[in-house]
Amino acid sequence: FLRKQVAAGRQAYVVYPVIEESETLDIKPATRMYNELSKRILPGLRIGLLHGRLDAEEKDAVMRRFQRGELDVLVATTVIEVGVDVPNANLMIIEHAERFGLSQLHQLRGRIGRGSAKSFCVLMTGGKVSEEAEQRLSAMVRTTNGFEIAELDLQLRGPGEFFGTRQAGMPSFRVADLIRDRDILEHAKREAALVASAPNAEISAEELSRAVHYLKTHWQRRYGLIEAG
Repeated sequence: FLRKQVAAGRQAYVVYPVIEESETLDIKPATRMYNELSKRILPGLRIGLLHGRLDAEEKDAVMRRFQRGELDVLVATTVIEVGVDVPNANLMIIEHAERFGLSQLHQLRGRIGRGSAKSFCVLMTGGKVSEEAEQRLSAMVRTTNGFEIAELDLQLRGPGEFFGTRQAGMPSFRVADLIRDRDILEHAKREAALVASAPNAEISAEELSRAVHYLKTHWQRRYGLIEAG
C-alpha cells in the first residue's frame, strides 16, 4: 500500500516510539527499521530518518528534503508532532501504536491530510494490547474530533495535579469527579472567586484574610510552591 501511494506521487511517514534498541522492551526502533526499510523492505525508495538525537541543523535539513519531495518516506519518532507542513504526505504508519498516548496519536495523525489527496493513518500494534490502549485505539478509529479526543484522554489519564508537578493521574478529590461534575465544579469556582474577591455580607475582612493565609501555607507546605511576581 505504501509503494502504491508513492507510485501515485505521494509521500509517507513511518513513526516508531523509540530511537534505538531497548534491552527491556521488545519494540522496533527507528534507527534499525530505517536500515531495514531502506535495504530490505522498500529498496529503491528514497527514505530519510528523523529523531530527537539529531542536532537542529540535521533535523531541519531532513525535514526540508521531505518537504521539497526529495524523500518518499520519512522514518521518524514523535519529533514530527509539530513542524513543517507537508501537504503531499498522505500516509502515516504508526508502529506500536498502543504505546502512544491518545493526544499524541491525534497530534501525529494531524501531520497528514493537509493536502487535497485522501489521507490514511494506519495504527500497527505489537504484542499484547492493554484494555486502556484498546480504548485509545478505538477512539482514534471512531473520531477525528479534537474535543472528543481531549475529553477521553482526560478520562483515561487524569489531569494530574493543579498545584503540583504530577502531569497525569487523577487529582485527590474525595468525592468529585472532574468529568462528571464539571458543571458544579465550574459553579463552585465562580462562587469561590466571588467570595475571595472582597469582604461581603457572608465573610468579613478578617475571615477572608485567615482563609487566604491558610490556603497559601497549606499549598506551599504540600507542594513546596513559592510565590513569584
